[in-house]
This record gives sequence, C-alpha cells and structure tokens, in this order.
Amino acid sequence: MEIRQIKYFIEVAKTEHMTEAALNLHVAQSAVSQQIANLEKELNVKLFERSGRNVKLTPVGRIFLEHIEIAMLEMEHAVEKVNEFLNPETGVIRLGFPNSIAANTLPRVISSFRQEYPKVNLHVEQGSIQYLFRSIVEGKLNLAFVTPVPKDEKKVSGRIFFSEKLIALVPDDHPLSEQNAIRLNQLRNEPFILLRIGLEDNIILEACQRDGFQPTVAFEGENIDTIKNLVAAGLGVSLLPESTVYDNLPQGTKKISVLEPMISRTVGMITTKKRDLSPSEKLFYDYICHFYDTVSRFGQFE
Repeated sequence: MEIRQIKYFIEVAKTEHMTEAALNLHVAQSAVSQQIANLEKELNVKLFERSGRNVKLTPVGRIFLEHIEIAMLEMEHAVEKVNEFLNPETGVIRLGFPNSIAANTLPRVISSFRQEYPKVNLHVEQGSIQYLFRSIVEGKLNLAFVTPVPKDEKKVSGRIFFSEKLIALVPDDHPLSEQNAIRLNQLRNEPFILLRIGLEDNIILEACQRDGFQPTVAFEGENIDTIKNLVAAGLGVSLLPESTVYDNLPQGTKKISVLEPMISRTVGMITTKKRDLSPSEKLFYDYICHFYDTVSRFGQFE
C-alpha cells in the first residue's frame, strides 16, 4: 500500500467524483482510477460504488476511510515533530478554543506569543467543548482552551489559568437595570438567552437549578455577540462571563453583578495524556502558563 494511493483514495472519498479528485490532485483521471483499482485489489474489497462519473463509499470503504485518515494524520504529525525537534520555534501548533473566550482572551494571548515567536505556525479552530475534547483525544488538535476546565479525566490533562464571575446582562429599561447587584432568583421569571446547549457546558442552568428554579430559555445563540444583541433588543436576560462584556457592552444593555449565589467559571487549557507535548507545543504551553501567571499576579487580566 502506497501513500499516493491513500491520498488519492481520501480525495475521491471527499469529492465523490473521479474527475474532480483528479483536478484537485493535479493528475490525470486515469491515474486516480488506476490507483484506486490497485488499492481495492490489494485490500480485496470494493471501496466505492460507481454510478457514472460519481462514486460513493461502500460500508467497508467508510470504515477504511475513518481509520486511514487517522493514520495519515499521525504520519503528518510525525514529520512535523521531527522538524520541530530540529527547530521548535518554526513548528506547527493546532489550537482550539470555544466561542466565549474568543473575543477577549484569545487574541491578546496569541498576539503576545506571535510577537516573541513569529515563525511558529498557529492553526486556530473554534468549536464546542465536546468537539474540542474529542479533537484533543483524537490528535486533531494539539492544545485547546476550554471552559470549564475538566477534572480527573482519563484522556486529557487540564490546567486552570483563571476563574471569572458571570454577570447578568439585562436591557437598559429592565426593572432591575438600576441595581448594582442582584440575587440570581430575582431572574427566575425572566426569559433567558443562552449559548446553544452543547456549545459549552452550561453552568448557568446548573446554578439556577441549585437555586431552586428551572430557567425559561427563550432563545439560544451561536455566539456571545448574538446573545448580547438579543438582550439589547429586549428579548430577555442573560448571564455572561465578565470578560466578554468588560470592554464590549452593547448599547441598550446594563450589566449587573450576581452576588447570591456568585457564579463563576474556570478557564484553562487541555492537552492529551496519550503523548508528551512536542517542543513547539511545549514552547507555546509554557508561554501561555507564564502569561496567565503574570496576569494573575499583577491583576492585569481586566
């Protein structure tokens, strides 16, 4: 089995079209067809069902694709790691992050790192906590910011960088808007606007339930800005991490501290337990840890 055959197979599986795959690979269609035929002969299975110019994976073809993509990813990582050991300041880092830390924390940290190590290639990807966790375990991402930071997980290690309070965001004409602080149960009859369940572990629902009520979720947004705009439009209230509204409070809204109970979240990073960090990853990880230690020591996060 040749690497070329595998690359051709993956491209045909993605495009489901021999001609399109050949164009993407910059080779003749006959070459792609021949390599796929050779691969099927070697494996003694049919990987594709053919229908004119279109093709679709057979059930065994889907199984083969699932495993061979992981193998190819590991081969790419192997080459990257060899290069990184030669020069850790020119490596590749695949970094994941959830929506709710993108607006404030992430750009600041990455900008600081890039100024010091401009040749490190950072690939950033956004996703839900579940997606980030799975991608770290499967090796698709090297490092990922998460919130909350998991504890006692078998497959990943977590490092907490900081904790921050959640504050209430209400329309500026809301009856509570003139108060500087409220109790959580003062919002029990309000329509809530929250991140879509699954994008992040929802500590808000858990906090409300512990305080004796089930919140009415009127809207679910895909990102923090959407939630803030819905609140500004008078469609409900929300609870948001303090950092997301510190210097970006929409017109028509008011932020209010929640003191009883105080709700907070942890923000940090996860890495896989399956292998040690590469030199480039370790360089970034150590830099991030030092960055947040300094921020925490001198109170500069805000």
